Amino acid sequence: MRAQRSFLVAISVVLCLIAGGSAVAAPPAAGVFTYRRVFKSSSPEFIEIKINEGSDQSTYEIRQLDDDPGASPFEVSGALRSKIFELVGELNYFRGLDLDVHRKIANLGEKTFRWERDGVVNEVRFNYTVNTAATQLLQICEGLARQQELIELLQRRMKYDRLGVNDALLQLDTDISKGVLPEPQRVLPILDQIASDYRFVEIARQRARALAERIRHG
Repeated sequence: MRAQRSFLVAISVVLCLIAGGSAVAAPPAAGVFTYRRVFKSSSPEFIEIKINEGSDQSTYEIRQLDDDPGASPFEVSGALRSKIFELVGELNYFRGLDLDVHRKIANLGEKTFRWERDGVVNEVRFNYTVNTAATQLLQICEGLARQQELIELLQRRMKYDRLGVNDALLQLDTDISKGVLPEPQRVLPILDQIASDYRFVEIARQRARALAERIRHG
């Protein structure tokens, strides 16, 4: 009887240790940052970008409000994700935050910053802000959206309008020069494809090569 009792105690201790070890080993849930901008009568009218703190696989949605909704996956580098979540932290994860200037200015579209983790959701909406961290975060998000727009534009032109590829490259050139795009290296595979494909006009191939060189050499 005593041996049986000792055996049961030993089993209980082992189970407790296993349970405790599992609790310690469980990683914290990753947070998700969402940027949304709704601006009727603009193009695009709707932008939504979701960045996952624990993965480079994020999603974007760029469309007119009447279009069918649907998000697409895209990659964001670890360095840029770290910068995004650093800024989110500076903004206290949007808890009790008021970013809008609350002055009569033009409608620039309703922007939303949203933070989700472990069932907790914080969000803040604004038209225009002068907060430095919020402005940096906004520029990154708008830049990511613009970057994906240009990638999609180039892909469409390559497939359906080869003569229009050069015009799309001119838009890309302008945005690279302005420093609008957070990660222009994402466009390199497309530029290399255009540069080596004789189905495109020579001026487009030359421009693609020149842009690729600029991006690779910083």
